[in-house]
Amino acid sequence: MAPITRSLVSAVALLAVLGAPTASARDDGRAASQVEQVWVPVGAEPDGDPVRIDADIYRPAEDSDGPHEAVLLAHGFGGSKDALAEQATALTDDGYLVMTYSARGFGDSGGDVHLNDPDYEIADALALIDLLAEQPGVRLDAPGDPRVAVAGGSYGGALALMAAGADPRVDSVIASITWHDLSDAFFPQSAPQVSQPGPFKALWASNFFISASGGAPGGSGADGLCGGFSPQVCDLFTTAAETGQADPDLLTLLRRHSPAATLADIEAPVYLEQGMADSLFGTDQADANARALQEAGVPVAVSWFNGGHDGGGRPGQEERQRERLATWLDGTLRADGPVTQESLPVPAFSYAMPPSRRRGEAQGEQVVEARTYPPPDADRVELPLTPVAGTDLINPPGGVPRATTAVPGLGSLDSLSSSLSTYPLAALPGQSAAFDTEPLDQSLTVVGQPRIDLEITSTGPSSTLFLSLWEVESSGPVLPRRLVAPVRVDVTPGQPTTVTVDLPGGTWQMPTGSTWRVLVTATDAAYSGPDEVRADRVRVTGPGLVVPVATGATADSSSPWDRETVGTAGALALLLLVLGVLALRSRRAPHPVREDLADVPLAIEGLVKAYPDGHRAVDDVSWRAERGQVVGLLGPNGAGKTTTLRMVMGLIRPDAGTVHVLGQPVTAGAPVLRRVGALVEGPGFLPHLSGRANLVSYWAATGNPAGEARMDEALEIAALGDAIDRPVKAYSQGMRQRLGIAQAMLGMPEVLILDEPTNGLDPPQIAAMRPMLARYAEGGRTVVVSSHLLAEVEMTCSHVVVMHAGRVLAAGSVDELGVAEGRNLESVFLSTIARAGDGSDLNQVRPR
Repeated sequence: MAPITRSLVSAVALLAVLGAPTASARDDGRAASQVEQVWVPVGAEPDGDPVRIDADIYRPAEDSDGPHEAVLLAHGFGGSKDALAEQATALTDDGYLVMTYSARGFGDSGGDVHLNDPDYEIADALALIDLLAEQPGVRLDAPGDPRVAVAGGSYGGALALMAAGADPRVDSVIASITWHDLSDAFFPQSAPQVSQPGPFKALWASNFFISASGGAPGGSGADGLCGGFSPQVCDLFTTAAETGQADPDLLTLLRRHSPAATLADIEAPVYLEQGMADSLFGTDQADANARALQEAGVPVAVSWFNGGHDGGGRPGQEERQRERLATWLDGTLRADGPVTQESLPVPAFSYAMPPSRRRGEAQGEQVVEARTYPPPDADRVELPLTPVAGTDLINPPGGVPRATTAVPGLGSLDSLSSSLSTYPLAALPGQSAAFDTEPLDQSLTVVGQPRIDLEITSTGPSSTLFLSLWEVESSGPVLPRRLVAPVRVDVTPGQPTTVTVDLPGGTWQMPTGSTWRVLVTATDAAYSGPDEVRADRVRVTGPGLVVPVATGATADSSSPWDRETVGTAGALALLLLVLGVLALRSRRAPHPVREDLADVPLAIEGLVKAYPDGHRAVDDVSWRAERGQVVGLLGPNGAGKTTTLRMVMGLIRPDAGTVHVLGQPVTAGAPVLRRVGALVEGPGFLPHLSGRANLVSYWAATGNPAGEARMDEALEIAALGDAIDRPVKAYSQGMRQRLGIAQAMLGMPEVLILDEPTNGLDPPQIAAMRPMLARYAEGGRTVVVSSHLLAEVEMTCSHVVVMHAGRVLAAGSVDELGVAEGRNLESVFLSTIARAGDGSDLNQVRPR
């Protein structure tokens, strides 16, 4: 590949300006800024195809004082300049001249995606800095040398660091949730003393390809299946995805396309922002960047926040980050003299503690600041570990089934853990081992990477394992940081090998009395693993779990557990244990398969769900949904509709009664749930991925073959047009709802459950849903719709179940319930409810 040479040319030669500059409207009385679209010719592709970059220049208002410092904003992978418009406008209001652009291969820009190749994407960024130097009103440090910051997140964050390493004109850098070494990010190795690459991060690699291709074939490389990727990147990544192995040529390419290669050449101060809900680029990547910059003498500040590529942001976090970035730019670009580590405008290190999971406590962030990175007063506490679930585990034939510990983009599972422990999905029987601490006798604030020493004895020549850190609660173990530490190490069969493992980095509150568990699994759904059958025996050696503790910031005193309370709780726990054993002895056996219901899509019998205060949310509920039916589940707020559907999906366990799908009993994670699609309590998506990429990622996480997704039919149902390839964070509520319905229909499941599917939809979209649901059921499938809209249920559903105060008042076909000419469903429903009580809940049901 011939390198692209960058030349300084005039703005006239560089630009083809589309129309006159436009002024953005304002209603606060201030002068408007101007936005000008420009096309910037850059270096050609290897085959000689010319490339132009689509960019926008945001100029401060004419009455603002100049000259103006410049900011070059780079977008994330799969995005475009459009995603940066709001940020650019805010910076322009602060007096900066801002340039946004769509990177090569994205948006309307030309060329292929070379994955931040120094000869292409980085050279493009330097050409844009050339252009900034020629803009009127820009502050210059020397001819051709603008006072400029480069800022970006993820893909754009790596570009910001690499551009600063390639061009000394860069005066300030902001790099958020990005990588240090892309080879280590995609083949992570959590054993620091092992030099070989770890297992392939297959699910995230799939997301990369989907984001670059829009989910449709096209482009070059691998028979045109890689969308916008360059042939070289496409072919190497495709091989890795097929084999799960780290090809030496791919590793070389990924290292060259990483900040690690250029950090020593950076002269500008750097602000590194890293999320702790990020299974793509963890805090270890930011730590490696920070330490390399410190070694080079570069002023650097580091911030860890609750969020990242997997979502999980907290209230007020975005505003706090925006203020911090504004402070950074003001204190570095507008500094009177050189910026040093001591004169940085923000703390050298700040980190957020995890939000409380206790009900009634504030869900904001507690942010701690330190004068140095890493904190100088950090200590390490040793927590002995004891095996609690065996020490032998097996890698099954073909590596299937796989444990589900950390699925990319499902940060929303944090909210689910309060009602359902996901531990059974991770700790598969026979494929996992677990080690617990004793209950802690002190509160600990953990900041950094916990560490553990393992002794591995394997039947194979290599062992691949995945470690995660859980808090053991009464309702089941929960995973505060949904991250996993992968390890691949060569061993001698039958001989013990000791390896040190760094668990994922972040912050944890470990209250007094809490117990923590290290889970070791043989597989993980987010990674490629070996297919060969292998048995491993694992044993904890050394001091156990070693955690780095910030002694200057102890655990939150809001924890209700003091030593006296812990003693009392211990006695209560013993009593509860005895009662629990007695209860287990009296528990009914698992519900059997019902052959008589084998052809009934959904059968509910005697369901009961009561809460500790005695309230029965669901009280002896029974009904069926047959093939070809569209069943409407009606009732006022609090009738028990959603609780019933959650039991149907196995999300909560009934106190009594059964749910059978096609004769198979439903429990949490029951295999028959693969034949059920659901949208319950609103959709949840990864905001930075497109709608198409979210659907593909969701289907990949199910483990079902891609060919069975029937993606084209789902996309037709979503009816999002070109928006299907835009990030979901730009969607309206109605667009998200339609995408959620399409996700529920992936694979065309035999039973489809939709909870308030018309939320956020406008009247034409609601009308379009009626025939769609009817056609879905006509093929012998079954649809259950929970709704408040009586008229819609009447026009859509063939059958109705009416619930009130947790009980079923009526069930049957629309005709059987008395809906006929002159008497609509509204009158039937209201009279049925009125006969059941005082009618005080009638205003909670909307006729139209």
